[in-house]
Amino acid sequence: MGAQGFDQGVATLLKSYRDIPPGATVRLAKKTSNLFRKRAENPHPGLDVSGLDRVISVDRDAKTADVAGMCTYENLVAATLPYGLAPKVVPQLKTITLGGAVTGLGIESTSFRNGLPHESVLEIDVLTGDGEIITATPTNEHADLFFGFPNSYGTLGYSVRLKIELESVQPYVALRHVRFDRIEDLQSAMAAIIADGSYRGERVDYLDGVVFTADESYLTLGRQTDEPGPVSDYTGMDIFYRSIQERNSDRLTIHDYLWRWDTDWFWCSRAFGAQNPRVRRFWPKKLLRSSFYWKLIALDHRYNIGDKLSARKGEPPNERVVQDIEVPIENTTAYVEWFLDNIPIEPIWLCPLRLREPAVSGSDPVRPWPLYPLEPRRTYVNIGFWSAVPVTPGDPGHTNKLIERKVADLDGHKSLYSESFYSPDEFDELYGGENYRLLKKRYDPRGRLLDLYAKAVKRQ
Repeated sequence: MGAQGFDQGVATLLKSYRDIPPGATVRLAKKTSNLFRKRAENPHPGLDVSGLDRVISVDRDAKTADVAGMCTYENLVAATLPYGLAPKVVPQLKTITLGGAVTGLGIESTSFRNGLPHESVLEIDVLTGDGEIITATPTNEHADLFFGFPNSYGTLGYSVRLKIELESVQPYVALRHVRFDRIEDLQSAMAAIIADGSYRGERVDYLDGVVFTADESYLTLGRQTDEPGPVSDYTGMDIFYRSIQERNSDRLTIHDYLWRWDTDWFWCSRAFGAQNPRVRRFWPKKLLRSSFYWKLIALDHRYNIGDKLSARKGEPPNERVVQDIEVPIENTTAYVEWFLDNIPIEPIWLCPLRLREPAVSGSDPVRPWPLYPLEPRRTYVNIGFWSAVPVTPGDPGHTNKLIERKVADLDGHKSLYSESFYSPDEFDELYGGENYRLLKKRYDPRGRLLDLYAKAVKRQ
Protein backbone atom coordinates (compact mmCIF):
# COMPACT_ATOMS: atom_id res chain seq x y z
CA MET A 1 0.00 0.00 0.00
CA GLY A 2 1.11 3.60 -0.44
CA ALA A 3 0.20 6.82 -2.20
CA GLN A 4 3.70 7.49 -3.48
CA GLY A 5 3.81 4.46 -5.76
CA PHE A 6 0.29 5.25 -6.92
CA ASP A 7 1.27 8.81 -7.85
CA GLN A 8 4.15 7.44 -9.90
CA GLY A 9 1.71 5.06 -11.58
CA VAL A 10 -0.57 7.95 -12.53
CA ALA A 11 2.39 9.87 -14.00
CA THR A 12 3.35 6.80 -16.06
CA LEU A 13 -0.26 6.43 -17.24
CA LEU A 14 -0.48 10.05 -18.41
CA LYS A 15 2.87 9.86 -20.20
CA SER A 16 1.75 6.73 -22.04
CA TYR A 17 -1.42 8.54 -23.12
CA ARG A 18 0.66 11.38 -24.59
CA ASP A 19 2.77 8.83 -26.48
CA ILE A 20 -0.24 7.45 -28.37
CA PRO A 21 -0.52 9.06 -31.83
CA PRO A 22 -3.34 11.63 -32.06
CA GLY A 23 -5.44 9.62 -34.51
CA ALA A 24 -4.97 6.25 -32.83
CA THR A 25 -7.56 4.52 -30.66
CA VAL A 26 -6.67 4.63 -26.97
CA ARG A 27 -6.52 1.15 -25.45
CA LEU A 28 -4.85 -0.56 -22.53
CA ALA A 29 -1.44 -2.13 -22.87
CA LYS A 30 -2.56 -4.68 -20.25
CA LYS A 31 -1.39 -8.18 -21.18
CA THR A 32 -4.09 -10.13 -19.35
CA SER A 33 -7.86 -10.00 -19.58
CA ASN A 34 -10.93 -11.77 -18.25
CA LEU A 35 -12.82 -11.18 -21.49
CA PHE A 36 -13.88 -14.19 -23.55
CA ARG A 37 -14.28 -12.44 -26.89
CA LYS A 38 -11.45 -12.15 -29.34
CA ARG A 39 -10.24 -8.61 -29.92
CA ALA A 40 -8.57 -6.96 -32.88
CA GLU A 41 -4.84 -6.40 -32.52
CA ASN A 42 -3.84 -2.86 -31.59
CA PRO A 43 -0.99 -1.60 -33.81
CA HIS A 44 -0.32 1.42 -31.57
CA PRO A 45 1.16 1.78 -28.08
CA GLY A 46 -1.34 1.30 -25.29
CA LEU A 47 -1.92 2.88 -21.91
CA ASP A 48 0.67 1.81 -19.38
CA VAL A 49 -1.30 0.86 -16.26
CA SER A 50 1.52 -1.10 -14.62
CA GLY A 51 1.67 1.29 -11.66
CA LEU A 52 -2.06 1.10 -10.91
CA ASP A 53 -2.04 -2.38 -9.42
CA ARG A 54 -2.19 -1.63 -5.70
CA VAL A 55 -4.30 -0.81 -2.68
CA ILE A 56 -3.54 2.79 -1.77
CA SER A 57 -4.99 2.76 1.75
CA VAL A 58 -7.53 1.05 4.00
CA ASP A 59 -9.55 3.00 6.56
CA ARG A 60 -10.46 0.45 9.19
CA ASP A 61 -12.84 2.70 11.11
CA ALA A 62 -14.72 4.07 8.11
CA LYS A 63 -14.68 0.63 6.41
CA THR A 64 -13.46 2.07 3.13
CA ALA A 65 -10.47 1.58 0.86
CA ASP A 66 -8.78 3.68 -1.81
CA VAL A 67 -7.75 1.33 -4.57
CA ALA A 68 -5.96 1.76 -7.90
CA GLY A 69 -8.08 0.72 -10.86
CA MET A 70 -5.93 -2.22 -11.97
CA CYS A 71 -5.61 -3.78 -8.51
CA THR A 72 -6.72 -7.40 -8.61
CA TYR A 73 -9.24 -8.67 -6.11
CA GLU A 74 -6.59 -11.12 -4.95
CA ASN A 75 -4.41 -8.20 -3.84
CA LEU A 76 -7.37 -6.20 -2.57
CA VAL A 77 -8.61 -9.03 -0.35
CA ALA A 78 -5.07 -9.66 0.91
CA ALA A 79 -4.92 -6.03 2.05
CA THR A 80 -8.35 -5.90 3.74
CA LEU A 81 -8.68 -9.30 5.46
CA PRO A 82 -6.02 -8.49 8.11
CA TYR A 83 -8.40 -5.75 9.28
CA GLY A 84 -11.35 -8.15 9.37
CA LEU A 85 -12.79 -6.44 6.28
CA ALA A 86 -13.62 -7.44 2.72
CA PRO A 87 -15.16 -5.78 -0.33
CA LYS A 88 -18.94 -6.05 -0.25
CA VAL A 89 -18.82 -8.15 -3.42
CA VAL A 90 -15.74 -10.22 -4.33
CA PRO A 91 -15.97 -11.67 -7.87
CA GLN A 92 -14.97 -15.29 -8.14
CA LEU A 93 -11.61 -15.09 -9.94
CA LYS A 94 -8.46 -13.73 -8.35
CA THR A 95 -7.20 -11.80 -11.37
CA ILE A 96 -10.37 -9.77 -11.94
CA THR A 97 -9.47 -6.15 -11.25
CA LEU A 98 -11.59 -3.74 -9.26
CA GLY A 99 -11.79 -1.38 -12.22
CA GLY A 100 -12.73 -4.25 -14.50
CA ALA A 101 -15.51 -5.45 -12.18
CA VAL A 102 -16.95 -1.93 -12.02
CA THR A 103 -16.83 -1.10 -15.71
CA GLY A 104 -17.65 -4.66 -16.80
CA LEU A 105 -19.89 -5.78 -13.93
CA GLY A 106 -19.07 -8.45 -11.37
CA ILE A 107 -21.16 -10.66 -9.13
CA GLU A 108 -20.85 -13.15 -6.31
CA SER A 109 -22.73 -14.84 -3.49
CA THR A 110 -23.19 -11.59 -1.50
CA SER A 111 -25.02 -9.97 -4.42
CA PHE A 112 -28.45 -10.92 -3.07
CA ARG A 113 -27.78 -8.42 -0.26
CA ASN A 114 -24.96 -6.17 -1.59
CA GLY A 115 -25.85 -5.84 -5.26
CA LEU A 116 -23.01 -5.46 -7.77
CA PRO A 117 -19.46 -4.14 -7.23
CA HIS A 118 -20.15 -0.70 -8.69
CA GLU A 119 -22.79 -0.08 -6.01
CA SER A 120 -20.03 -0.07 -3.37
CA VAL A 121 -18.11 2.71 -5.13
CA LEU A 122 -18.20 6.09 -3.37
CA GLU A 123 -16.10 8.01 -5.88
CA ILE A 124 -14.02 7.20 -8.91
CA ASP A 125 -11.17 8.89 -10.79
CA VAL A 126 -11.55 8.26 -14.52
CA LEU A 127 -9.08 8.86 -17.35
CA THR A 128 -11.35 10.06 -20.16
CA GLY A 129 -10.76 9.84 -23.88
CA ASP A 130 -9.37 13.38 -23.83
CA GLY A 131 -6.58 12.35 -21.48
CA GLU A 132 -8.05 14.17 -18.50
CA ILE A 133 -8.48 12.55 -15.09
CA ILE A 134 -11.75 13.58 -13.50
CA THR A 135 -13.37 12.58 -10.21
CA ALA A 136 -16.96 11.37 -10.48
CA THR A 137 -19.28 11.01 -7.48
CA PRO A 138 -23.04 10.44 -7.19
CA THR A 139 -23.65 14.15 -6.60
CA ASN A 140 -20.95 16.20 -8.33
CA GLU A 141 -20.88 17.66 -11.85
CA HIS A 142 -19.77 14.28 -13.22
CA ALA A 143 -22.56 12.25 -11.65
CA ASP A 144 -23.72 11.27 -15.14
CA LEU A 145 -20.40 9.48 -15.67
CA PHE A 146 -20.52 7.93 -12.19
CA PHE A 147 -23.84 6.23 -12.97
CA GLY A 148 -23.03 5.58 -16.65
CA PHE A 149 -19.61 4.04 -16.10
CA PRO A 150 -20.77 0.49 -15.15
CA ASN A 151 -21.06 -1.73 -18.24
CA SER A 152 -19.14 0.73 -20.41
CA TYR A 153 -16.11 -1.61 -20.70
CA GLY A 154 -13.52 1.12 -21.02
CA THR A 155 -15.35 2.99 -23.78
CA LEU A 156 -16.07 6.03 -21.59
CA GLY A 157 -12.70 6.00 -19.83
CA TYR A 158 -10.54 3.94 -17.52
CA SER A 159 -10.74 3.88 -13.75
CA VAL A 160 -7.57 5.22 -12.12
CA ARG A 161 -8.65 5.21 -8.46
CA LEU A 162 -11.79 4.03 -6.71
CA LYS A 163 -12.94 4.65 -3.17
CA ILE A 164 -15.10 1.71 -2.10
CA GLU A 165 -17.09 0.53 0.89
CA LEU A 166 -15.99 -2.55 2.80
CA GLU A 167 -17.83 -4.80 5.24
CA SER A 168 -16.79 -6.67 8.37
CA VAL A 169 -16.21 -10.40 8.00
CA GLN A 170 -15.62 -13.27 10.39
CA PRO A 171 -12.66 -15.68 10.01
CA TYR A 172 -14.75 -18.67 8.91
CA VAL A 173 -17.75 -19.50 6.73
CA ALA A 174 -20.05 -22.40 7.61
CA LEU A 175 -21.73 -23.91 4.54
CA ARG A 176 -24.89 -25.90 3.93
CA HIS A 177 -25.58 -27.56 0.58
CA VAL A 178 -29.33 -28.01 0.14
CA ARG A 179 -30.45 -30.35 -2.63
CA PHE A 180 -33.54 -29.92 -4.81
CA ASP A 181 -35.09 -32.37 -7.24
CA ARG A 182 -36.98 -29.68 -9.14
CA ILE A 183 -35.76 -26.31 -10.36
CA GLU A 184 -39.03 -24.64 -9.38
CA ASP A 185 -38.52 -25.74 -5.76
CA LEU A 186 -35.01 -24.28 -5.78
CA GLN A 187 -36.43 -21.04 -7.19
CA SER A 188 -39.03 -20.83 -4.42
CA ALA A 189 -36.47 -21.54 -1.70
CA MET A 190 -34.11 -18.92 -3.12
CA ALA A 191 -36.84 -16.29 -3.12
CA ALA A 192 -37.77 -17.10 0.49
CA ILE A 193 -34.15 -16.92 1.67
CA ILE A 194 -33.67 -13.53 0.01
CA ALA A 195 -36.86 -12.21 1.58
CA ASP A 196 -35.97 -13.43 5.09
CA GLY A 197 -32.17 -13.38 5.05
CA SER A 198 -32.30 -16.82 6.64
CA TYR A 199 -33.09 -20.49 6.05
CA ARG A 200 -34.84 -22.58 8.69
CA GLY A 201 -33.95 -20.07 11.37
CA GLU A 202 -30.27 -19.71 10.48
CA ARG A 203 -28.80 -16.50 9.02
CA VAL A 204 -27.61 -16.62 5.39
CA ASP A 205 -24.71 -14.32 4.47
CA TYR A 206 -23.78 -15.95 1.17
CA LEU A 207 -26.05 -17.56 -1.40
CA ASP A 208 -25.42 -19.24 -4.75
CA GLY A 209 -26.33 -22.50 -6.45
CA VAL A 210 -25.32 -25.17 -8.95
CA VAL A 211 -27.55 -27.08 -11.35
CA PHE A 212 -26.04 -30.44 -12.30
CA THR A 213 -29.11 -31.85 -14.05
CA ALA A 214 -32.82 -31.06 -14.23
CA ASP A 215 -33.43 -33.24 -11.18
CA GLU A 216 -30.28 -32.48 -9.18
CA SER A 217 -29.57 -28.92 -8.13
CA TYR A 218 -28.26 -27.27 -4.97
CA LEU A 219 -28.27 -24.02 -3.08
CA THR A 220 -25.14 -23.34 -1.07
CA LEU A 221 -25.85 -21.22 2.01
CA GLY A 222 -22.94 -19.56 3.80
CA ARG A 223 -22.90 -18.12 7.31
CA GLN A 224 -20.01 -16.14 8.75
CA THR A 225 -18.72 -17.40 12.08
CA ASP A 226 -15.82 -16.96 14.48
CA GLU A 227 -16.21 -20.46 15.92
CA PRO A 228 -12.88 -22.33 15.65
CA GLY A 229 -12.80 -25.81 14.21
CA PRO A 230 -11.58 -27.94 11.30
CA VAL A 231 -11.83 -26.52 7.79
CA SER A 232 -11.72 -28.03 4.31
CA ASP A 233 -9.05 -27.29 1.72
CA TYR A 234 -10.02 -27.16 -1.96
CA THR A 235 -6.69 -25.90 -3.27
CA GLY A 236 -5.17 -29.36 -3.75
CA MET A 237 -6.65 -32.73 -4.65
CA ASP A 238 -10.19 -31.99 -3.47
CA ILE A 239 -12.52 -30.11 -5.84
CA PHE A 240 -15.06 -27.70 -4.41
CA TYR A 241 -17.97 -28.15 -6.80
CA ARG A 242 -17.85 -31.91 -6.36
CA SER A 243 -18.08 -31.48 -2.59
CA ILE A 244 -21.50 -29.90 -3.08
CA GLN A 245 -22.83 -33.30 -4.18
CA GLU A 246 -20.90 -35.24 -1.55
CA ARG A 247 -21.63 -33.49 1.76
CA ASN A 248 -24.45 -31.56 3.38
CA SER A 249 -22.27 -29.15 5.35
CA ASP A 250 -18.75 -27.77 5.27
CA ARG A 251 -16.46 -25.10 6.72
CA LEU A 252 -13.88 -22.88 5.06
CA THR A 253 -11.72 -20.00 6.14
CA ILE A 254 -13.08 -16.70 4.83
CA HIS A 255 -10.06 -16.46 2.52
CA ASP A 256 -10.66 -19.91 1.03
CA TYR A 257 -14.39 -19.29 0.77
CA LEU A 258 -13.87 -16.12 -1.26
CA TRP A 259 -11.58 -18.03 -3.66
CA ARG A 260 -13.37 -21.39 -3.61
CA TRP A 261 -14.17 -21.13 -7.32
CA ASP A 262 -10.76 -19.95 -8.50
CA THR A 263 -8.79 -23.19 -8.03
CA ASP A 264 -10.80 -25.02 -10.69
CA TRP A 265 -12.29 -21.99 -12.43
CA PHE A 266 -15.65 -23.28 -11.19
CA TRP A 267 -15.51 -26.62 -13.08
CA CYS A 268 -13.77 -25.47 -16.26
CA SER A 269 -10.40 -26.94 -15.23
CA ARG A 270 -11.72 -30.33 -16.35
CA ALA A 271 -11.25 -29.20 -19.97
CA PHE A 272 -7.49 -29.17 -19.33
CA GLY A 273 -7.39 -32.51 -17.53
CA ALA A 274 -6.72 -30.87 -14.16
CA GLN A 275 -9.51 -32.82 -12.45
CA ASN A 276 -8.15 -36.21 -13.45
CA PRO A 277 -6.64 -37.53 -10.19
CA ARG A 278 -3.62 -38.98 -11.99
CA VAL A 279 -2.93 -35.62 -13.64
CA ARG A 280 -3.84 -33.49 -10.64
CA ARG A 281 -1.40 -35.33 -8.39
CA PHE A 282 1.49 -33.95 -10.46
CA TRP A 283 -0.07 -30.59 -11.42
CA PRO A 284 1.88 -27.83 -9.58
CA LYS A 285 -0.38 -26.43 -6.90
CA LYS A 286 0.57 -22.85 -7.80
CA LEU A 287 -0.86 -23.48 -11.28
CA LEU A 288 -4.25 -24.63 -9.98
CA ARG A 289 -5.75 -21.19 -10.50
CA SER A 290 -7.79 -19.30 -13.06
CA SER A 291 -4.90 -17.13 -14.26
CA PHE A 292 -3.04 -20.20 -15.56
CA TYR A 293 -6.13 -21.62 -17.28
CA TRP A 294 -6.45 -18.21 -18.94
CA LYS A 295 -3.00 -18.68 -20.46
CA LEU A 296 -4.13 -22.00 -21.89
CA ILE A 297 -7.26 -20.36 -23.31
CA ALA A 298 -5.11 -17.62 -24.89
CA LEU A 299 -3.00 -20.27 -26.62
CA ASP A 300 -6.17 -21.92 -27.92
CA HIS A 301 -7.45 -18.57 -29.22
CA ARG A 302 -4.16 -17.95 -30.98
CA TYR A 303 -3.60 -21.37 -32.53
CA ASN A 304 -7.13 -22.90 -32.62
CA ILE A 305 -5.80 -25.94 -30.78
CA GLY A 306 -9.21 -27.25 -29.75
CA ASP A 307 -10.64 -27.16 -33.26
CA LYS A 308 -7.54 -28.84 -34.68
CA LEU A 309 -7.81 -31.64 -32.15
CA SER A 310 -11.51 -32.04 -32.97
CA ALA A 311 -10.71 -32.22 -36.68
CA ARG A 312 -8.19 -35.01 -36.07
CA LYS A 313 -10.99 -37.00 -34.39
CA GLY A 314 -13.36 -36.29 -37.29
CA GLU A 315 -15.48 -33.96 -35.15
CA PRO A 316 -16.76 -30.50 -36.14
CA PRO A 317 -15.21 -27.32 -34.69
CA ASN A 318 -16.78 -25.88 -31.57
CA GLU A 319 -18.77 -22.74 -30.89
CA ARG A 320 -17.79 -21.25 -27.55
CA VAL A 321 -20.78 -20.69 -25.28
CA VAL A 322 -19.31 -18.72 -22.41
CA GLN A 323 -21.94 -16.44 -20.93
CA ASP A 324 -23.48 -14.98 -17.80
CA ILE A 325 -27.08 -13.86 -18.12
CA GLU A 326 -29.63 -12.40 -15.69
CA VAL A 327 -33.34 -13.04 -15.64
CA PRO A 328 -35.94 -12.00 -13.05
CA ILE A 329 -36.09 -14.65 -10.34
CA GLU A 330 -39.62 -15.65 -11.30
CA ASN A 331 -38.29 -16.64 -14.75
CA THR A 332 -35.43 -18.76 -13.43
CA THR A 333 -37.19 -22.09 -13.84
CA ALA A 334 -38.36 -21.26 -17.36
CA TYR A 335 -34.87 -20.29 -18.44
CA VAL A 336 -32.99 -23.15 -16.78
CA GLU A 337 -35.39 -25.79 -18.05
CA TRP A 338 -35.22 -24.35 -21.57
CA PHE A 339 -31.44 -24.28 -21.37
CA LEU A 340 -31.14 -27.88 -20.17
CA ASP A 341 -33.50 -29.02 -22.94
CA ASN A 342 -31.69 -27.15 -25.72
CA ILE A 343 -28.04 -26.51 -24.80
CA PRO A 344 -25.80 -29.52 -23.98
CA ILE A 345 -23.87 -27.83 -21.18
CA GLU A 346 -23.83 -28.85 -17.51
CA PRO A 347 -23.33 -27.83 -14.72
CA ILE A 348 -24.55 -24.25 -14.63
CA TRP A 349 -24.13 -21.66 -11.87
CA LEU A 350 -26.87 -19.62 -10.20
CA CYS A 351 -26.33 -16.41 -8.26
CA PRO A 352 -29.19 -14.16 -7.12
CA LEU A 353 -28.83 -10.38 -7.01
CA ARG A 354 -30.76 -7.30 -6.05
CA LEU A 355 -29.71 -3.70 -6.50
CA ARG A 356 -28.99 -2.20 -3.11
CA GLU A 357 -31.60 -0.34 -1.12
CA PRO A 358 -31.96 2.55 -1.19
CA ALA A 359 -30.58 3.46 -4.58
CA VAL A 360 -27.52 5.70 -4.40
CA SER A 361 -28.43 9.34 -3.83
CA GLY A 362 -28.72 11.21 -7.11
CA SER A 363 -29.59 8.18 -9.23
CA ASP A 364 -32.61 7.57 -11.42
CA PRO A 365 -35.14 5.75 -9.18
CA VAL A 366 -36.34 3.69 -12.17
CA ARG A 367 -33.03 2.86 -13.88
CA PRO A 368 -30.17 3.93 -11.62
CA TRP A 369 -27.41 2.39 -13.78
CA PRO A 370 -28.51 3.23 -17.34
CA LEU A 371 -26.12 1.03 -19.35
CA TYR A 372 -27.27 -2.13 -17.56
CA PRO A 373 -30.83 -1.25 -16.63
CA LEU A 374 -31.81 -3.66 -13.90
CA GLU A 375 -34.81 -2.56 -11.88
CA PRO A 376 -34.50 -1.61 -8.22
CA ARG A 377 -36.59 -3.66 -5.76
CA ARG A 378 -36.59 -6.60 -8.16
CA THR A 379 -34.64 -9.83 -7.67
CA TYR A 380 -32.70 -11.33 -10.57
CA VAL A 381 -30.74 -14.54 -10.91
CA ASN A 382 -27.44 -14.65 -12.72
CA ILE A 383 -27.03 -17.89 -14.65
CA GLY A 384 -23.51 -18.77 -15.75
CA PHE A 385 -22.47 -21.43 -18.26
CA TRP A 386 -19.04 -21.81 -19.74
CA SER A 387 -18.28 -24.46 -22.33
CA ALA A 388 -18.62 -25.16 -26.06
CA VAL A 389 -21.00 -26.93 -28.43
CA PRO A 390 -20.56 -28.14 -32.03
CA VAL A 391 -20.92 -25.36 -34.59
CA THR A 392 -24.05 -25.11 -36.71
CA PRO A 393 -22.94 -25.06 -40.36
CA GLY A 394 -23.80 -21.83 -42.15
CA ASP A 395 -24.87 -20.00 -38.98
CA PRO A 396 -21.93 -18.63 -36.94
CA GLY A 397 -22.91 -18.07 -33.33
CA HIS A 398 -26.13 -20.08 -33.70
CA THR A 399 -26.31 -21.24 -30.09
CA ASN A 400 -25.30 -17.90 -28.63
CA LYS A 401 -27.99 -16.18 -30.69
CA LEU A 402 -30.60 -18.65 -29.42
CA ILE A 403 -29.54 -17.78 -25.88
CA GLU A 404 -29.73 -14.05 -26.53
CA ARG A 405 -33.27 -14.35 -27.87
CA LYS A 406 -34.45 -16.48 -24.96
CA VAL A 407 -32.95 -14.10 -22.40
CA ALA A 408 -34.70 -11.15 -24.05
CA ASP A 409 -38.00 -13.07 -24.13
CA LEU A 410 -37.73 -13.54 -20.36
CA ASP A 411 -37.03 -9.85 -19.64
CA GLY A 412 -33.35 -10.43 -18.94
CA HIS A 413 -29.90 -9.21 -19.93
CA LYS A 414 -26.56 -10.81 -20.60
CA SER A 415 -23.09 -9.64 -19.65
CA LEU A 416 -20.88 -8.31 -22.44
CA TYR A 417 -17.58 -9.93 -21.49
CA SER A 418 -18.11 -12.63 -24.14
CA GLU A 419 -19.35 -12.83 -27.70
CA SER A 420 -22.55 -10.97 -28.61
CA PHE A 421 -24.60 -10.97 -31.80
CA TYR A 422 -27.17 -8.19 -31.32
CA SER A 423 -28.23 -5.80 -34.06
CA PRO A 424 -27.47 -2.12 -33.31
CA ASP A 425 -31.14 -1.44 -32.50
CA GLU A 426 -31.41 -4.41 -30.14
CA PHE A 427 -28.19 -3.40 -28.43
CA ASP A 428 -29.40 0.19 -27.99
CA GLU A 429 -32.65 -0.97 -26.41
CA LEU A 430 -30.97 -3.36 -23.99
CA TYR A 431 -27.93 -1.31 -22.98
CA GLY A 432 -29.05 2.31 -22.68
CA GLY A 433 -28.11 3.49 -26.16
CA GLU A 434 -29.32 7.09 -25.87
CA ASN A 435 -27.72 7.60 -22.46
CA TYR A 436 -24.51 6.10 -23.78
CA ARG A 437 -24.39 8.48 -26.75
CA LEU A 438 -24.80 11.50 -24.48
CA LEU A 439 -21.98 10.28 -22.23
CA LYS A 440 -19.78 9.54 -25.20
CA LYS A 441 -20.33 13.00 -26.59
CA ARG A 442 -19.38 14.63 -23.30
CA TYR A 443 -16.45 12.48 -22.17
CA ASP A 444 -14.98 11.23 -25.45
CA PRO A 445 -15.93 13.89 -28.01
CA ARG A 446 -13.04 13.05 -30.36
CA GLY A 447 -13.78 9.33 -30.32
CA ARG A 448 -10.37 8.31 -28.96
CA LEU A 449 -11.90 5.30 -27.18
CA LEU A 450 -13.73 2.42 -28.83
CA ASP A 451 -17.51 2.47 -29.17
CA LEU A 452 -19.32 -0.02 -26.91
CA TYR A 453 -21.18 -1.75 -29.75
CA ALA A 454 -18.01 -1.96 -31.82
CA LYS A 455 -16.16 -3.47 -28.88
CA ALA A 456 -18.81 -5.86 -27.59
CA VAL A 457 -20.36 -7.06 -30.84
CA LYS A 458 -17.93 -6.25 -33.66
CA ARG A 459 -14.93 -7.33 -31.51
CA GLN A 460 -12.82 -4.31 -32.36
